[in-house]
Amino acid sequence: MLKVLQNKLNGRALLALLFFVNVSTHLHAQPEPLNPQLTQEEIEQYPVDSAQAWLTKMSQASRSLNFSITFVLLKPGVDSQPYLWRHGVTAEGIEMEELNLLNGAGKKALRVDKKVSYFEPNVPPYSLVSTTINGPFPSQFFRYPEKLFVGYDLVMVGKSRVSGRAAQQIRIISKDKSRYGLNVWLDQETGLLLKMNMFNLKNQLLEQIQVTGLQVTEQPDPFFSKIEIGMLPEVVNIEQNKKIRSPWQIGYLPVGMELVNRKLRRLSITSEVVEYVMLSDGLVDISLYIQENVKSKTTGRLVGANQTDTLFTIQNGPLNITIIGKIPAATANAIATSIQRQP
Repeated sequence: MLKVLQNKLNGRALLALLFFVNVSTHLHAQPEPLNPQLTQEEIEQYPVDSAQAWLTKMSQASRSLNFSITFVLLKPGVDSQPYLWRHGVTAEGIEMEELNLLNGAGKKALRVDKKVSYFEPNVPPYSLVSTTINGPFPSQFFRYPEKLFVGYDLVMVGKSRVSGRAAQQIRIISKDKSRYGLNVWLDQETGLLLKMNMFNLKNQLLEQIQVTGLQVTEQPDPFFSKIEIGMLPEVVNIEQNKKIRSPWQIGYLPVGMELVNRKLRRLSITSEVVEYVMLSDGLVDISLYIQENVKSKTTGRLVGANQTDTLFTIQNGPLNITIIGKIPAATANAIATSIQRQP
């Protein structure tokens, strides 16, 4: 694995690997929420105009309202990516959701309750069991924002105007300065997201999501009534590997970060068996690969970075460790060098 990463990874290869890891993570690691959703009583403990209350309002709105949103994903040096995001709730209370990339050959995801179907160029359609769509948003941000309260400080910044609508701005900052931060603007009326900026530890913009149109309706979009649920792809039958008792322990994790999945996996790109670990804090998912008894003597090395995505590999004693995720290289190095054999 190390040879492939070190000798063959250039810009395009890095993009391909990051795409592979992104898809692979969702195919093989569908973690349950680290914590259950807050009860109404727990939600009401926060002041009405607090950042926690605003994020909770955003979560409830994104799950209960009928809306159509157009937004653009912007990254420095990369062509903009326009999306259409639609959400509806049927009379029976079933959530339906669509995320559609409007440029290029077309990539679309459709969620009906806990079944998400993906339609992508050159890939046979498939479905997964999940309550979230794999897209440009953090995986659990809208559904379980309370998971952020442990690892991040939330700061009310003030009110402004975004896409012609009154908005509340909230700053989300890593408590231990180990991860990137977010600025989010929420619609004053509905609580829905209007804008999201991801910035690094130097407050430099890394990525932006800008809503260009928002429409909230009483009834779901007519699009959802045309879906033939019985015609959607079957759920992929994934072989569930048993969780393992690893001889290795991770000594350092950023504040609020937890281990949500750990198993042995065979990598499609190399056919080698490695230990796979998934870490998450509700905002960031990190893929960690551990391989023992490799001959390479490479020291810590940042193999590549695609805007917010970091690919870091290091030789730590008898281990070859690779970390991929939206974190600074220094944080990836701290996690990797903290891995030691269990006492």
